[in-house]
Amino acid sequence: MDIALFIVIIAVASILQTSTGFGFSILATPFLLLLFEPKEAIQINLILSLVISMVLIRNIYHDIDFGIVKRFTVGSAVGLPMGMMIFLALDIVKLKLVVSVIILVLTVLLILKFRMNQTKGRDLGVGGISGVLTTSIGMPGPPLLLYFSGTDTKKETLRATTLAFYLFIYLASLLIQVFAAGTNMKVWMSSGLALPLVFVGMYAGQKLFYWVNPQLFRVFTYLILLFTGIYLLIGNL
Repeated sequence: MDIALFIVIIAVASILQTSTGFGFSILATPFLLLLFEPKEAIQINLILSLVISMVLIRNIYHDIDFGIVKRFTVGSAVGLPMGMMIFLALDIVKLKLVVSVIILVLTVLLILKFRMNQTKGRDLGVGGISGVLTTSIGMPGPPLLLYFSGTDTKKETLRATTLAFYLFIYLASLLIQVFAAGTNMKVWMSSGLALPLVFVGMYAGQKLFYWVNPQLFRVFTYLILLFTGIYLLIGNL
């Protein structure tokens, strides 16, 4: 394992997660796949993302839309087992290509200012898609980001509501992954080594959250998503 690359991935992804509410899995998973087997990369991402959500949620619970979280959770209960079946069926190259296409399609829709009205039915559907993506590729964030951006949700509500949902979906996905695909000591040792970097990144991201204005927030999001998607696509074609 390239220790230097691992440090950069975890630190930058932690900053992005804390400052935006969605960035850890979107940034970390594609690059962790360069260093670890798919099962290991996804499980490390799930463990660290769960820790981040647990630490952050106590300070921002007042911004949570609990109705949306409930509907996301109900929807994801259907998607989680479906995602696990997809994970077990795909090889590593196909898995990376799926990740890259999802990220690029999401980014294009965001740049084109995709819009939709929020409904209870769509909340359930987005939760289901997020469940599929979490157990299959360790990335619940893309459908949530697109949905919240499309409904002009405030960044405070976006961050808090997604983190609250992550508490459930990351834990459920980790349990399903461990049960269905197994785990090993490398996953847990690497996660333990990454924790100090996660906490440093969280501190920096919390400061950045209050400094970044909405326009810069969106531009930074697009750049990160485009870079990650293109990098993965080119590397696996």
